[in-house]
Amino acid sequence: MSGTSPPREHEILTLEEVALYLRLKPQTIYKWAQEKRIPAVKLGKEWRFRRSILDRWLDEQMLSEDSGFSHMREGNEQE
Repeated sequence: MSGTSPPREHEILTLEEVALYLRLKPQTIYKWAQEKRIPAVKLGKEWRFRRSILDRWLDEQMLSEDSGFSHMREGNEQE
């Protein structure tokens, strides 16, 4: 694989593609997958990730209570 991001049409991503997509080291993604900190499934000896689930997970991480951005969640209006 080249150093570019994975093609948008690929819904199922490899560990290396997720690392590129999230701009993290593959070792970090591997560790998080093993620790169940990132949504993934192990098929045989390989980890696989669904892009749409990763996007949803990333949104949840960004808008969690301890992120400092929970006020940006939909339906959470502060006046």
